[in-house]
Amino acid sequence: MTSTAVVQRNGRVATAEDLAPLAFAGYAHFTAMQVRGGQVRGLDLHLERLRTASMELFGQALPDDRVRAHLRAAIEAGPADLSLTATVYSPAGEFTVAGAEVKPEVLIRTGPAASGPAGPLTLTTVEHERALPAVKHVGEVAKTYFLRQAVAQGFDDAAFVDRQGRLSEATIWNLAFWDGAAVVWPEAEMLTGTTMGIVRRQLDRLGVPQRVQEVTPADLPALAGGVVMNSWTPGVAVHRIGSAPLPEAPSFLELLHRAYQAEPLTSP
Repeated sequence: MTSTAVVQRNGRVATAEDLAPLAFAGYAHFTAMQVRGGQVRGLDLHLERLRTASMELFGQALPDDRVRAHLRAAIEAGPADLSLTATVYSPAGEFTVAGAEVKPEVLIRTGPAASGPAGPLTLTTVEHERALPAVKHVGEVAKTYFLRQAVAQGFDDAAFVDRQGRLSEATIWNLAFWDGAAVVWPEAEMLTGTTMGIVRRQLDRLGVPQRVQEVTPADLPALAGGVVMNSWTPGVAVHRIGSAPLPEAPSFLELLHRAYQAEPLTSP
């Protein structure tokens, strides 16, 4: 019977010896994706994310073809539909300065396919700015901390507000809004999600208006809907952020899902 979970290092099954040094490591970055029928949407965006983040953290990046080979090995070892996380790290570990001779390595974990919560969600607001916001790096204790604090306060999750008072992103989500005619993306320092990238380029192809602008909590009452999105899903409805309600916008939600589905599946 095919296993539903795989952990591989550089394309081979990871051993306890491989994983032990990583158990407490926090200097790494990753990308997460949903695999369907052995294929992935936005593969080019995932590869670009890993390449760019590796250059930022390590000063060098693995060739795309090597990363694709590792992805193939993990996908072929599991069921046709699964969740996959590919983490790139330096074997030199944390609190070290490694030269060009220390090449980044890849750790891949797979698990059951996921599609995210049904929603709608309520989000509290927290003043928070991620370090290196453009990098999807590991070890971000604040995300889980603020999620737990939000739930304790009766919310489902938390959205971040920067020092300028702008909404940026949520704990593990990008934010998107609807003004009744166009998709509104918040302008702030944040992680540009791969699902966000997929949706934006497909909305362009569908001819749907979209724009990037600063969005503050005070702007929310004038908007016609809001969602969160990540590698699980192109859209989960949000019906309240802080004290501001957001209207139901089923057509907006359907549009985002339609745009995402328009992105072709490709094999690594």
